[in-house]
Amino acid sequence: MSLKIVQYVIVRKDLLDTLRWPFGAVIAQACHACIAITQICKDDEHTKLYLEDLDNMHKVILQADNETTLRNLALLLKENNILHKVWTEQPENYPTCIALKPYPKDDVQQFVKKFKLFK
Repeated sequence: MSLKIVQYVIVRKDLLDTLRWPFGAVIAQACHACIAITQICKDDEHTKLYLEDLDNMHKVILQADNETTLRNLALLLKENNILHKVWTEQPENYPTCIALKPYPKDDVQQFVKKFKLFK
């Protein structure tokens, strides 16, 4: 049985609903965070495995209600040594999303299970 490696991305939903950011701009935030954490962790064993089969990468995009929820998640991840990147858009200086490095699903699902799928 192969190891199921997944990359979780958590995006602030209020960027669309409250702050009225264009949908494409919100998607770009997630893309920036994914590329950044993948580059930061390029020598990591799980990242290498994740990138070996580009046509079958598995990402799960979740939503955080607001900045506070996103910041609290970042603290939880840091406390538990879960490698991640908080993407902060400039010049607004807004933390917009978090991308975890690719991990075995069972290693990190507990930290993100309370978040709903982004829609």
